Amino acid sequence: MHERRGQDKPFFLSLHFTAPHWPWEGPDDEHVAHSIKDLFHYDGGSLKKYGEIVEALDKAVGQVLQALDDSGLGDNTIVIFTSDNGGERFSKTWPFTGQKTELLEGGIRVPTLLRWSARIQPQVQEQVTASFDWLPTLLAAAGARPHPDFPSDGQNILPILEGTAANTERSLFWRYKSQAQRAVRRGPWKYLKINDNEFLFNVEEDARERANLKEHQPEIFAGLRRQWEEWNEQLLPITAESYSHGLSPDIQADRYVPARLSQG
Repeated sequence: MHERRGQDKPFFLSLHFTAPHWPWEGPDDEHVAHSIKDLFHYDGGSLKKYGEIVEALDKAVGQVLQALDDSGLGDNTIVIFTSDNGGERFSKTWPFTGQKTELLEGGIRVPTLLRWSARIQPQVQEQVTASFDWLPTLLAAAGARPHPDFPSDGQNILPILEGTAANTERSLFWRYKSQAQRAVRRGPWKYLKINDNEFLFNVEEDARERANLKEHQPEIFAGLRRQWEEWNEQLLPITAESYSHGLSPDIQADRYVPARLSQG
């Protein structure tokens, strides 16, 4: 970053931290790494260890921000801190339910902190977004455009962040092989399917996804389900060879299956 001092050309840094994540090793746990035989072991970690990992992450992010400030780049650099999925194991996803590998809100909502002092005022933003929005947004921030041969599925949300455009309603779609999950959200409404169970939630009023409104709002339910099917037809099929990690009762006790259902 110090080398960028005084340069007018935009730069891009993508820094991906691997923790908090499997295999749940803390900053001083090198000895644990040598004993791990399987990355997906299910006996590692604790709330205490999770706290140590998050604290180390926080310090590392602070070092990046300090380096920007020391180089005189802090005010005019857009910094985004976010995640690629909801929490798991030791994370608290309140007020949502679900976690990583699930299309409940706790599995797909992620934190986002954004700083660009030169152009964006402090705010709490309610615009519904997805990770693929960062590509067109960052290109716009740098004064560039997506290549016409490779259009982005995302939306440039920079005008919304700068306060020059109003929030927009849009449809977002998900699918996940484990438990045959599918979901679509438009406005406050979310269609969710887990195996053979279908739901309709108003996630603005019911973020914990408790009140299934599919019988009360049949037209909205049918419309969102149809919208998902139309979207899915544009994608490659999920096959037997497709892989997705999921949770099962033998891995996590709160994902138990009643005995009458587990016996085939």
